[in-house]
Formats: sequence, structure tokens, C-alpha cells
Amino acid sequence: MVLAVLTVFAGRLVYVQGIQGEAVAQEALQQRLGRDSSLAVRGQITDAKGDILARSVERYTLAVNQVELAEWSEPRSDPKVGGPSGAAAKLAPLLDMNAAELGALLTGESTWKVIKKGLLPEQMRDIKKLSIGGVQFERVLDRVYPNGSVAGNLLGWVNAEGDGAQGLEAVLDDKLAGSSGTYVWERGAGGQAIPGGYEDSTDAVEGDTVQLTILSDLQWKAEEAINAQVAATGADSGSVIVTDVTTGEILALADSGALDPNSPSGDLTGSRSISGVFDPGSTAKVITMAAALETGVVNPLTPFEVPYQYTTDNNQTFKDSHEHAGMRLTTTGVLAQSSNTGTVMIGEKIPQQVRYDYLAKFGFGQKTGVELPGESRGILHPVDEWDGRTKYAVLFGQGVSVTALQATQVFATIANGGVRVQPHLIKGWTAADGQYTPSTQAAPTQVVSKETADTVLTMLESAVDDGTGSAAAIPGYRVAGKTGTAQSFNPSGITASFIGVAPADQPRIAVSVVLHNPRTSEWGGTVAAPVFRDITRDALLELGVAPSGAPATLYATTW
Repeated sequence: MVLAVLTVFAGRLVYVQGIQGEAVAQEALQQRLGRDSSLAVRGQITDAKGDILARSVERYTLAVNQVELAEWSEPRSDPKVGGPSGAAAKLAPLLDMNAAELGALLTGESTWKVIKKGLLPEQMRDIKKLSIGGVQFERVLDRVYPNGSVAGNLLGWVNAEGDGAQGLEAVLDDKLAGSSGTYVWERGAGGQAIPGGYEDSTDAVEGDTVQLTILSDLQWKAEEAINAQVAATGADSGSVIVTDVTTGEILALADSGALDPNSPSGDLTGSRSISGVFDPGSTAKVITMAAALETGVVNPLTPFEVPYQYTTDNNQTFKDSHEHAGMRLTTTGVLAQSSNTGTVMIGEKIPQQVRYDYLAKFGFGQKTGVELPGESRGILHPVDEWDGRTKYAVLFGQGVSVTALQATQVFATIANGGVRVQPHLIKGWTAADGQYTPSTQAAPTQVVSKETADTVLTMLESAVDDGTGSAAAIPGYRVAGKTGTAQSFNPSGITASFIGVAPADQPRIAVSVVLHNPRTSEWGGTVAAPVFRDITRDALLELGVAPSGAPATLYATTW
């Protein structure tokens, strides 16, 4: 029996130490290992000049082991100082808390009771100097936005878990987040590291820094201007967009009422300029004119007898915004005076499918691809869904819905010699090792010929010099632009706008100002054009754009 027992034990020993020895050793090692992690610093977000818009800062969470704290007392204190009440008296001034209320928080049976979050490093160091038993710290990284609400509609914010929750913070989370570091060590029964034991570590990798195309000073001015005009006109909301017509870079994209991402709320839901849609109204007449010129149905001086009221062959009647006697206008004059009836008279010469094709070529009914969540493609119904009125209404910006960015891109395309480029907010990335990678964009698209685009741009100068957009004029610079007023249905009301280009002789920027449901006036030339003038002037000065040279040679508006 003894031999049998020894044989079993010997066999088991051979099995454990010989056959399964390595696996058992690994299992035992895993049980002895301690693990810790180090947070990765989230990448910064900067503007085009490198000014910081979002960054992560070191902060600490103060917690206590209430059981250990209850046994703590300050050495050589007389009378004795210790326990929750003694700790509260020392901590309260450093935490800016009431000592009695703090003492209640320190009392209990928890081994990890959070007392206060967001402590600065110097606060943590001052508290450590007190050597209070049971006091513990957890290092965290808080996301801060130094400029407050500036670009808050674009940046979004980071949630309590450190993940991007909205805007660019969410869209770019994978690159901004980086990767956490790890430390693994072999520990004894008391948790202490075993000298010479197993250990391994992986350093945290900082997230990439993203450089935006926006100019923070211009963004601030645009936000201030649109907020002031919304308040002055009683509008529901408004937006300002400034884009570089050649590169597609968005220099400013402001929505009224943008909140501070340092204190996010459920109302901070991104940019309405890319998610909200509205009928563009008369600003879309630019597409009709471009299509008419490109297809050869008119030229800038084609004469028209333009009535106040015009009825088409299918008995659809259209009116101008103001009653007037018959006007002898050229094609240029029709655009400058923003005549609905004249636009229909020109546009009815264009086949329906061609009308649709040019609306689509200029980007209506499709997303721009800007790097923001929630972008709408707008509404552009197929030709076979157009009724007898819609097929004419689309000629002057009704029966089709767009975002503010889509509407701005029409003018940027005209200003860029008829070439539509990708609008974008990301200029490039800088990795943790310092390597910079510029962003890449979709290939540009030639929408209309340069000749047609240049002609339309000159026609648009008449809309400022001798038309409905006179309030948009900027001393020293030639400006081309168009007013817009359209009914909106969701919600109901009026959308007033002005979109233009400057300098018209050497186009650099396209700027749009949109106001939804203004109460003081429904006309874009009254409520939107003055804001365009101020923002465009500021943008040209910031970019260092020289004033225009020779005065414009404009087409006649009447005959």
C-alpha cells in the first residue's frame, strides 16, 4: 500500500513538474502579477495658425479609505488631532469646502470614497504634504477649451470616460485618443514587487494633434457678428461661413448660440450650418444663370421685357417680390434686380433634365463631405417627381432645400473658375513623433467653363453695385454677391441670406450670412448683407488681401 501511494505521488509529481510544469508555472506567475496602466494624453486641436482650441490637462481625483482614515492621528499633536474631523479641518481650506460637510464625507466604511474631482497638481502636492492616512489620489486628464464657446459648434466635447462625444472630438476620436501605457510586475503576498521578478512595461502614446483650417480670431468675430444680428433682428438662428475659394479650406463656420464645450449640455448638438436645410431662394438663381450661359440660351446682354407677373404655358403664375411696371432688363439686370419672373423667362428655355443636372453639378442633393457629424444632403427631387410648378420654382431657389455650406459652395465654385473643390476643416495631423501629414481631399470637379464662371461673377458685381445687395459693398474692394429670401416650411417662416465673393477681380474668399425667420425684415439685402460686409472686410484684412486694382467693367443691366 505504501509503494502504491508513493507510486501515485511520484507519477503525479512527474506529471506536474515534467509534463505540465511550464503551464503550471505560467498560471502561478499570472496569479502573482500586478497590473497598472498610464493614461495617454489626448492630442490637441489647433487652428490654422497653431493656436490651441482644445487640449488635455493633468488633474487629480481625491478619494479616501474611510477605514484607514478613522485610525489616523497626527503624531505629537496636543490636543490630539485625527480621524475624520481632524482631517476635515486640515483639508477644507485646500479644497474650498465646509469643514463640517467634509467631515461627514470622510466618515464611513468605504475603502474608496471619492471626495472631490478636478484638483490641480499643486493642490494634490499641498494635500500630500499633510501626510493624512487614508488619503488617495487618482491621476486623470481633463479636456479643456481655452477659448470657451469659440468654435464650440465644431469641436464638440469629451465625455467623462475621455471619449469624444460630439463634433470633431467624436469624428476624430481614434486619432486624438492615442493609446494607454501598461506596467506589469511580479508581486509578493503583500503586494510588494519581488526583486528580480518578472516585469514588463509599454509606454503610453500621445494622440495625434489635429490642425484645423479655421482662423480662431475670424471665427470669434463671425460668432459675435451673427449672435448680435440674431438678437437685433429677432431671428430664430443664423450662421456665417467663410471659405477659401481655391483650396476649399473653411476659415470660419459660425452658428448662433453655440455653447461652451467646457460645460456641454444636451443642446450642444453640432453645427446647424451642415445639418439644417432651407430653400435657398434667390441665391440659387446663380445656378440658373450659369446653366443658361453654359448652354448658350442667353448671353449677359440678352434683352427681356420683364413684367411684375408672368404666367407659363402650363398656367403657373409667378410674381416678383415688389409690384412694378414692365422693366427692360438684360440677363445681367434680371440677376441684379433678383427678378423671379425674369428668371423663369430665362430658365424655361433650359430643358428640365438640364436644370436638374446643373443643380446636382453644383452640389445640391449630396453631402459636401466636410469632416463633421450629422451633415445633411439636402433635398433635390428627381425630375420625374417635379410637378408643374416645381419645374419652374427650382429656377429661383424654391422646391429644393440645401444646407448653408452647400449654398456657399455654389459661389465658391463660380469664384474658382467653375471648379468645385472639397470644403474641409482639417488642414493636417502631427503625430506624437512630430511627423506632419497634410489632409487629402477629393479631386476637384469642373462644373462650368471658366468663361461662364467669370461672366456670372461679373454679373454678380452688378447685384452689389446696382442691385439688391448694395449694403454688401466694401470700400476699396470689388464685391460680387447675391441676396436671397425664401419661404421655409420646417419650421415655417422666412430665410434671408446674402452670399458673395471678394475681391471679385481676384477671388479669395466666399462668405455667406444666413438668418432664419428674422422679424425686423425678410430681405437678405437688409438683414444679411451688412453682416457680410463687416465679416468679409475683417477676413480680407486678416488674410492680408490687397485692395482691388482697376474698377469693374460691368455689363449693362437695362436696354
